Amino acid sequence: MDDGQGMHRSGEALTVNAVLDRLVASIQSDRVSVAEIVQGLGERSFAPLLLLPALILVSPVSSIPGMPTMGALIMGLVTVQMLFGRSSLWLPRTLARRSIPARRMCRAVKWLRRPAGWVDRHVRPRLLRLTRQPLSSVALLTCLAVTLVMPLMEFVPMLATVAASAITLFAIGLMTLDGAYIIAGYAFVSAGVALAGVFF
Repeated sequence: MDDGQGMHRSGEALTVNAVLDRLVASIQSDRVSVAEIVQGLGERSFAPLLLLPALILVSPVSSIPGMPTMGALIMGLVTVQMLFGRSSLWLPRTLARRSIPARRMCRAVKWLRRPAGWVDRHVRPRLLRLTRQPLSSVALLTCLAVTLVMPLMEFVPMLATVAASAITLFAIGLMTLDGAYIIAGYAFVSAGVALAGVFF
């Protein structure tokens, strides 16, 4: 069982590949819904629930029309509820029912396995102040700000990928207590702002 931030009760942190394993286990038919994914990850596993949509948007699945906007909605709701300290995740029924083809999801997982393995081998608890209150709230507020502008990036894949990568890094840092990834997340946000200046 999870403690709500992506840690087992034993104190062992989830790995990125473990999150992907849970996603694969949630696929029971030719389509997988948001509700099934949340149930597979655990409604109290907020950091993994923030991480997974961001990972999906970094993968080729992000090319599906509407995916950046749907991912931003999910990540925004997760982030807000993390900030308010909710014990379990709530999603609107219409969003929870949304689904994508299982074939595409499995393809995305396969594509993500190699970078996930690299992260799992190199992640470790460090710079812990960045992963704990009050600085963790600064990271979450930054994630929330990114999700608010992501729908505007629907037609600029490069910019949407940078934004999703930033949230991925923040989520990994919070889930594994690795502040180095939090710093990397801020760097990607800065890169995204610079790119936005070019496109907009």
